[in-house]
Amino acid sequence: MNELRTLLGDVVTRLFTDRVTPDLLASVEKGQWPGALWEAVEENGLTLPLVAEAKGGAGGTWGDAHVVIRASGRHAVPLPLAETIVAAWLLAESGLEVPAGPLTLAPVHRDERLSLSRAGGGWRLGGTASRVPWGRAARHVVVVAEAEARPHVALVAAGDVRVTEDRNLALEPRDTLVFDVAPVVAAAPIGARVSPDAVWFYGALARSAQMAGGLEYLVGQATRYATERRQFGKPIGAFQAIQWQLAILGEQAAAAGTAAAHAFRAADRGDPAFEIAVAKVRVGEAAGIGASIAHQVHGAIGFTYEHALQFMTRRLWSWRAEFGGEGWWAATLGRSVAARGADGLWPLLTAR
Repeated sequence: MNELRTLLGDVVTRLFTDRVTPDLLASVEKGQWPGALWEAVEENGLTLPLVAEAKGGAGGTWGDAHVVIRASGRHAVPLPLAETIVAAWLLAESGLEVPAGPLTLAPVHRDERLSLSRAGGGWRLGGTASRVPWGRAARHVVVVAEAEARPHVALVAAGDVRVTEDRNLALEPRDTLVFDVAPVVAAAPIGARVSPDAVWFYGALARSAQMAGGLEYLVGQATRYATERRQFGKPIGAFQAIQWQLAILGEQAAAAGTAAAHAFRAADRGDPAFEIAVAKVRVGEAAGIGASIAHQVHGAIGFTYEHALQFMTRRLWSWRAEFGGEGWWAATLGRSVAARGADGLWPLLTAR
């Protein structure tokens, strides 16, 4: 681990452990924006790990960003931190300035298209984007849209967007944004190293890391509860059935963490499509299995709002469906492998 990752790891662990409490999570689910937490995140440079130092960022890699995004999942951080990291990278790679404040991405569904057109000396954006993460909380929206026969990245101020509020199962904002010929703050052709599907692919990458972090939390929480909860005169963790379930949970968390980390390494190599697909499938499967086991170990108490477990499991159930579920990514993997023919799979795997 390099110096930057060690520093980031220390900062996120201390900051999120101290500040992301069940009371804070409950208040956010009731509609309160955690402004003090966002300020602390921004002041510690956690939103710009992928932006060059000359532009005010940390000048790091996707491997460095992985430390922050995974920790945000492990602590169920109620902020658009992952979205801001990806959005800031899109802006920086396209030569645009990154504004302060929380950012989000649009569109997040592959079948939705936004139209970017010139208007006088500037640009205008039209269209609708649904289920946008933290749409109401973002200060700006970073958009990928076609213009002049090539994909562009555009920055739109939140005040110029009409918002219809909605939420996912975890009660995180997932809003519909209507761009009614909205003025664009800045726009540029998408960076040479950025795919036109970057929002979809790197959104899936971020969710994979968040879920892997969430599974780490489940392992710790379930193990601790199995040690503390006593039945028939001894901790329930002494029973072989519980030990077996905890072993499966640990196995799933380890596999998910490995898949997500490998995808981030591939992102630094510049061609992560295959690894992102693998990670989204493997981590999504692990999230379903892991959440089920954690609730079985905890029994009925884990489902109560007063217990912290449900804050994490509701996020895992929500995140696994965002930016494509396992079915979509598995089909993508299947088509990719089939296109290479019977003799192409082994070289593909060993080359990565």
